[in-house]
Amino acid sequence: MARLPRLTLASLPHHIIQRGNNGAEIFVDAADCNQMLDLLREMARRFAVDIHAYVLLPDQFQLLVTPETDTGLPQFMQSVGRSYVRYFNNRHGRSGTLWNGRYRANVVDPAQYLLASMVALDWSPVRAGLAREPADYVWSSYAHNAGLRYTTLVHPHPSFWALGNTPFAREAGYQAAVKEGISAEQLETIEQAALRGWALGSPQFVADLQNRTQRRVVRQRAGRPPKNPSESST
Repeated sequence: MARLPRLTLASLPHHIIQRGNNGAEIFVDAADCNQMLDLLREMARRFAVDIHAYVLLPDQFQLLVTPETDTGLPQFMQSVGRSYVRYFNNRHGRSGTLWNGRYRANVVDPAQYLLASMVALDWSPVRAGLAREPADYVWSSYAHNAGLRYTTLVHPHPSFWALGNTPFAREAGYQAAVKEGISAEQLETIEQAALRGWALGSPQFVADLQNRTQRRVVRQRAGRPPKNPSESST
């Protein structure tokens, strides 16, 4: 089956996953991670993309972002990808591709899945055995969103602001959400939607989204379509 084109829409959150080629490391040390964060900050500003959450793992990075335009996200990712590969190859004396194909992305319902997706990102270093708690991992946005450290890279989404009326309340609310975590089923749903490019949201969100594009936004049901009653045998 031919791969569907990525769906990118202005003013809606998107979950991005970019992995290293064949599981190879794309971040060897702190210098590499800092270079990526600098590139994300620069390109987000250039292409009008708000970054709500991020995590850098040795073999991949994931983002939750909202572009201001339909073209901003692909331009942002292309510029980040090309610039980082050039940097990484020069620094580490290598050549050739770094990424495992094109980045994966899907549109996320901010009301139902944005905070859950943020929590999923923050627990990913723990699931990978890189930290005991989300707060222990330096290369994610958890510390910012939990009020432990500030970075200009992160711009809170309105769904995050809804956690409380004050910064302290929002940070405490987010800490509580991360502590509670998400179920294995929720995690699978979030990851598979991003990897396959399917919209992630309520039935109404998905229906409204489908009205905005001719591209399918959810997986088709398996099996043949139902037969027209007039075609049934007698």
